[in-house]
Amino acid sequence: MNKNTFKAVKLEKGEMNVYDFGKVKLHAYKTNDFIDDEVFIVEKDGKAVIIESPCFFDNIKELTEYLKDMEVAGMLVAYHGAGATFLPDAPKYATQNAVEFSENGGGKALIDNFTGAFGAIFDSSVHKITNVIKPGKVTIGGIDFTIKQTDDAFDIAIPEINAVYTHMLGHDCHSIVAGAAHADAITAELNSYIDNGYDLILTSHYTPEDLKDAQTKIDYLENLKKIAGGCADAESFKTEVKKQYPEYSGDNYLDMTAGFFFA
Repeated sequence: MNKNTFKAVKLEKGEMNVYDFGKVKLHAYKTNDFIDDEVFIVEKDGKAVIIESPCFFDNIKELTEYLKDMEVAGMLVAYHGAGATFLPDAPKYATQNAVEFSENGGGKALIDNFTGAFGAIFDSSVHKITNVIKPGKVTIGGIDFTIKQTDDAFDIAIPEINAVYTHMLGHDCHSIVAGAAHADAITAELNSYIDNGYDLILTSHYTPEDLKDAQTKIDYLENLKKIAGGCADAESFKTEVKKQYPEYSGDNYLDMTAGFFFA
């Protein structure tokens, strides 16, 4: 893929960034919703596999319209279980721990929080999983995916386009980091992406990134631990992080990170 195989399509609310790999296309839907969701469509031979779901009703309507000329072979529901009015009849794939995450665990807690914050514009219904999958290879719609189970749900490698999907990266925004051990775990995962040489890293809350962005995030995480070690409380930590990263977005995520580091 080169720069001539990418195009951006402006929609009424969101934006679709289309990457053409020849036989396979990746449609990256930037929702422009209140939590900066991204949804990915992997298209091959007229069939589409969706990764994650929009969860605001206006985005659900918009993406459904965009997909009208594609045959949806299935949806992989990992970290974003809400939005079940989206493609209700499509097969839904998830690992068992992802099902539990969305129905009873941390994912359910987030859905409840978002429902309280956004009210009727947010689709709080949870996708019903029709196909429980295990780590390893799964083929949907003629497209191979490699499933890697994580603590909460699962990550997805897409070998045909040399891409990987995980929950969060964002090279110039704060992330939810649940303490130093979690920072180390994220760093190890990002280093594995660098070792594998992926062309694209797809995440739920950012446009597709690359390995330079992964290294930027690794450097950020290492510095985050260093800053935490020199601070006495959450407020001084947040002040210093904002001082060193003044252009970063995601202050709400930084608030959560501070809460974890200084529980």
